[in-house]
Amino acid sequence: MSSFIEIDQLDKIFPLADGGQYIALKNIDLKIQKGEFISLIGHSGCGKSTLLNMISGLDLPTNGGVILEGRQIQGPGPDRMVVFQNYSLLPWLSVRQNIALAVNEVMGNLPVGERKAIVNQAITMVGLRHAANKKPGQLSGGMKQRVAIARGLAIKPKVLLLDEPFGALDALTRGNLQEKLMEIVEENHVTTVMVTHDVDEALLLSDRIVMLTTGPEAHIGQILEVPIPRPRHRLEVVNHPSYYALRNEMVYFLNQQKRTKKGKSAVAPLTIAANGLEKINLNLGFIPLTDSAPLIIAQEKGFFAEEGLTQVTLSRENSWKTIGLGVAENRLDAACMLAGMPLSMTVGAGGKQPLPMVTAMVLSRNGNSITLNKKFQAKGVKTLEDLQRAIASTPDAVHTFAMVHPASMHNLMLRYWLASGGIDPDQDVSLTVIPPAQMVSNLKAGNIDGYCVGEPWNSHSVIDDCGYVVATDLDIWPGHPEKVLGVTQEWANKYPSTHLALIKALLRACEYCDDRRNREEVLGILAKPEYVGVPKEYISPGFTQPYRRNLEDEPENLLRYNQFFVDQGNYPSRAEGLWILTQLARWGYTSFPRNWVEVLERVRRPDLLGEACRQLGLPDFEPNRQNFSLFDGMVFNPDDPLGYLERLTIKRDFRVSEILIDEPVS
Repeated sequence: MSSFIEIDQLDKIFPLADGGQYIALKNIDLKIQKGEFISLIGHSGCGKSTLLNMISGLDLPTNGGVILEGRQIQGPGPDRMVVFQNYSLLPWLSVRQNIALAVNEVMGNLPVGERKAIVNQAITMVGLRHAANKKPGQLSGGMKQRVAIARGLAIKPKVLLLDEPFGALDALTRGNLQEKLMEIVEENHVTTVMVTHDVDEALLLSDRIVMLTTGPEAHIGQILEVPIPRPRHRLEVVNHPSYYALRNEMVYFLNQQKRTKKGKSAVAPLTIAANGLEKINLNLGFIPLTDSAPLIIAQEKGFFAEEGLTQVTLSRENSWKTIGLGVAENRLDAACMLAGMPLSMTVGAGGKQPLPMVTAMVLSRNGNSITLNKKFQAKGVKTLEDLQRAIASTPDAVHTFAMVHPASMHNLMLRYWLASGGIDPDQDVSLTVIPPAQMVSNLKAGNIDGYCVGEPWNSHSVIDDCGYVVATDLDIWPGHPEKVLGVTQEWANKYPSTHLALIKALLRACEYCDDRRNREEVLGILAKPEYVGVPKEYISPGFTQPYRRNLEDEPENLLRYNQFFVDQGNYPSRAEGLWILTQLARWGYTSFPRNWVEVLERVRRPDLLGEACRQLGLPDFEPNRQNFSLFDGMVFNPDDPLGYLERLTIKRDFRVSEILIDEPVS
C-alpha cells in the first residue's frame, strides 16, 4: 500500500553566523498512511516543530523531501492546515469571522450560502455556537484553541498539523479538548501529525509515536505503535494493559537521550600536534585478510599522510582477541574490527568488563563464506537441508565448526544459517574459535568439519582441494556489515580531529578499493608478505576474478563479494547494529540492553562519517531507515527488537537489562 505522506531522507541544515552550519535534522524517513494520527516527541531542540513546518510547506528541507499523495511539497497549501499553540486568531474579528476568513480564501469559488454553511458546521463541530459572535478577547484559552481547530478543519484539509496545541491550557480544558479533537479527527478521517511534549497526550491520541533523538543531527530513534483500540476515552486508555508499558518506554527513551548527549560530548584536546590534529603518530591494528584492504591502501597510497597522519604504523595481529586487547590497553590507537566487536566490548559480552567503544564507519561488507570438509561433498551435501540430514544421520558423531570470534559476523551468520535449517549450533554441533590463518590447516588435519571466515581462507581450501563453499554471505545476508573502524570512546573524545582525519583517509581508501580499475593493483599490494602474505591466486576469487565454490562447478561473477564503498556501504547503520545486539543476546553472550537506543547512539556514529564526507566533498546520504530480512525472510523491525527475538525458534534463554555506559577511569 502506497503511503499518503512520505518523508524521504530529509535533512535540515541552518547556516551559522561564523560561516559554519547546524544540522538540525538528519535522514528522516517516515511513511504515514491516510487517516493516521502521528505524534512527534523528543527533548526541546530536537527539531519536532522544524519537521512539522516542512510537512506544512512553511519551510523546505535542505536535502530530501516530503511527498503528499505522490507530489512533493514545495510550499504551503490548503491541503495542509497548521494549528499553533498561540491560536493565531485576529483579535478584531469574531469567532465566525475568523473561521470565515479561511473558508473564503480557500473556497472563494463556492456560493456564499455554501460557505456560510461550512462555517456554521465548523462552529457546531467544536461546540462554540453560543460564542460564534464573540471576539478572541472574550474567550477562554480553550475556546480560542477550539476556534483555531475549527478554522483548520473548515477548509477540509487532507492533513492537520498540530504544534503543541494544548500546551498552554489548564488540565481540565486540555482533557476536554483532546477528547473533542479525537472525535472530530475520527469522524472526518483526517490525517494528523502533532508535536507534543506530553507523553500521556501522545498515548491518548496517537496511532504511532515517532521519538526523535537529541540534536544536532536529530533523527528517528524509535517508533512506538499504540495498539489501543478506537474510539478511545481517557479512562479506558489509562486502564489498557499496554498503557503503562508504552508510557514507560517513552519516558525511558527520553531519559536515554539525556545520557547519550552527555556521553557524546568531546573533551577539549590537551595539545595540538600538527595540521590541527591532536595526534599524528598512530598504531593501527589489522588481521591479514582481504577486507583489511582499506587500512593497507590508505597507508600505501599516502592517504593517511595527506590527511595529516604522517606517522602511521600498521600492526599485523594474529587474532581478533589480540586486536580487542590492543585497543582496550591503548597499545593500538584504532583497528579494523569485526562488525560486532565495538558493540560487544561496550556491553561487556561474555562476562567481560564493559568498555565504551565508537565505530564511525563500516570498512567492508560481505566477503565471507561457509566452507565444509570435502567429506560432506562426497555425501552429496550441497544445501543447508542436506547438511541437516547428514548431521541427523550420525547422532553419535561430534561435528565441529570454526569461527573467528564470538562477536564476528562469521559466528552470528553461521549460527543464524544453521538454526534456520533446524540445526542448534550449541547442541547439534560444536562451535570453536580459531584465528583465520589457522582455518585451512585445521580443516586438512580433520580437527574441524567446516568454518565460516573471510578471504582468502575459503578460496585457499577450494584451491587446495580440501574444502568447498556451501554458502557465501551473499546467500545469507547480502550487504551485511563485516569490518568496521573501532576506537575507544575515550580515544574518540580525546582526539576528535585526529579521529576525523583517520575516517577521511579510510573513506578515500575505501573508494579507491571499490574502483574496479584499481583492483589488480590492490591485489598485488595485499599479497605482500607484510600484509595478507599469500599468493594472488588465493585472494583474486571474488576480488578480481569470478568466485569458485568448488573445483567442479563453473566460477560465478560476484561483483559485490568484496564491497568497500559503493551503495552507501560505509554508513554504520544503527538498525544493523541492533540486529547484532539481538544475536548476541539470542546465543547468551550478553543480556539484551534495555537501553539499546542509547547503546547504538553512543557506539555507532554516522554523524562523524557524515562530517568526513562533507569535508571530502562526498555525498552525505544515509541509507533509509527500514525493516530488513536475511535469507529466511524473517523480518527484522528496528522498532521491535524484542519481538524479533521472541519469534526466533532456536535460541537460548535471554535476559533484558540496562547496560551502563561510563567513561573508563583514567
